[in-house]
Amino acid sequence: MRKVVLVTGASGGLGLVLCERLLSLDSQVHLCMACRNVRKGEAARNGLLASHADADIALLQLDVSSVRSVLKAAQEFKMRYNRLDYLYLNAGIMPNPKLNFKALFKGIFSRNVVRMFATADGLLTQEDRLTSDGLQEVFATNIFGHFLLTRELEPVLCQPGLTSQLIWTSSNNARRSAFSLDDIQHKKGSEPYSSSKYASDLLSVALNRHYNNKGLYSSVICPGVVMTNLTYGILPSSVWTLLMPIMWLIRILTNTFTLAPYNGAEALCWLFQQKPESLDPVAKYHSLTSGMGKNYIEARKVENNSAELLLSKVLQQKGRFLGVLSP
Repeated sequence: MRKVVLVTGASGGLGLVLCERLLSLDSQVHLCMACRNVRKGEAARNGLLASHADADIALLQLDVSSVRSVLKAAQEFKMRYNRLDYLYLNAGIMPNPKLNFKALFKGIFSRNVVRMFATADGLLTQEDRLTSDGLQEVFATNIFGHFLLTRELEPVLCQPGLTSQLIWTSSNNARRSAFSLDDIQHKKGSEPYSSSKYASDLLSVALNRHYNNKGLYSSVICPGVVMTNLTYGILPSSVWTLLMPIMWLIRILTNTFTLAPYNGAEALCWLFQQKPESLDPVAKYHSLTSGMGKNYIEARKVENNSAELLLSKVLQQKGRFLGVLSP
């Protein structure tokens, strides 16, 4: 039976590389690329078809920051397909990032330089804003939109006698210190990206507790430190020119510096080849690259004491919107 795969944020960066690698792993897959910008999506699809001429690749317009867009896209997907084997929840944003240059240059000459670059702890803040739905944009894009999409696609994800898998793209920047159950949208803080990625780790654990008995399994991955448009947008190009030699040097010393999107997608592709029921429900799977350039996977436990409470709060948000909106 040919697998059906849906990838959000598929028009560039990690999402596009993932699509390319999936087609190389399984040329028979039904691949649906969910993209906010249709024009970029079409260009990405054409690029894939140039190297995989016989591939079955469809486009789906989806803006995960918009409740109406999510509902519409889910409905359209269910009209096209009667099942879904893999749902890659990959789209994400880090709006208006600001770098603490003082902390950066202090850290470069400290013993914590590797950890600083790997996690961006103390380096980055963001200026969030409200969506048209009244949600904080980072929370809406990185967490709520994907959660709502999952719930709306439940009929095709939870098929009798079949297993399916959710795969969240998280980050090294997912830190407990940036997250609060009293402020899951991070309205009062300055690190919404870190908060949202920690929340995705928790949600993955909570969803396993509620969905495994229906054949749906959730996993979360960390791509490592990857250079994508999101990363390059943090700093001016001139600063990256100065930093890249340092980062390549650090790569020899630490395995978290995957740098290339191809390397960062290693865990995403590895999960595609596993039996979902054999995976650890409380693990975060890290893409790692050795100093010699070898890619491999490592599973690390997720702190999950707050998982159920977060799921409850996100469900409350879902109920609030679905009570007044329709596709």
